[in-house]
Parts: sequence; structure tokens; C-alpha cells
Amino acid sequence: METLPVLHTDALARFGHALSDSTRTQILLSLRARPAYPSEMADRIGVSRQILSNHLACLRGCGLVVAVPEGRRSRYELADSRIAAALGDLLGLVLAVDPACCPDAATQDCC
Repeated sequence: METLPVLHTDALARFGHALSDSTRTQILLSLRARPAYPSEMADRIGVSRQILSNHLACLRGCGLVVAVPEGRRSRYELADSRIAAALGDLLGLVLAVDPACCPDAATQDCC
């Protein structure tokens, strides 16, 4: 079995961590559609600006989003267009999930 370089496994782990939270997933999908300002995203997703800010900090730390300064505001966008393509590919997959494994994914106790 081929061993992946540490860089590859770290990058996939960061991507998986980002997608492990539904709010971060919503942020990524929102930014996949178009860049946005935090206040717009908070309203669209339905979370407080503080919660959104915390998740954006996580996504920046994972290297998935960047803040583009525009005067006094910052507009957020995906760090690389390939992230949008990867999200599109993931959305296109049909996954068979064992209900016994993930009875309630919202609890974050999913396998």
C-alpha cells in the first residue's frame, strides 16, 4: 500500500476538519457561489457575526479562505479555485450512509 506524503494527509485532514462542522460547510458552499462580506454571510447562513467570525478564523487557519481588504471592510473568498471544484465533486457524490453509524449527524458524534 502506498504511503501518502505528510503534506497530502495534513491538507486532507484540514479539509475534513473544515467540513466536519455544518456552519463551516455552509460558509464554504456560500463562498463557492461567490465572494462575500462577513455580515452578508452571517445573515444568509443564519448565525451571529461572532460565530461566523470564529468559523472564518478556523477556515483561514486551514488555508481554505482568504480575506481581501476593501477599504474598511474585508471580503472573503475561497483561497483557491480548486477548492470550489473539490466541493463540487463532493456534492456530486452519492454516498450510502449506514443509519446506525450516523443516526443524528447534528450531534457531531457521527463515526
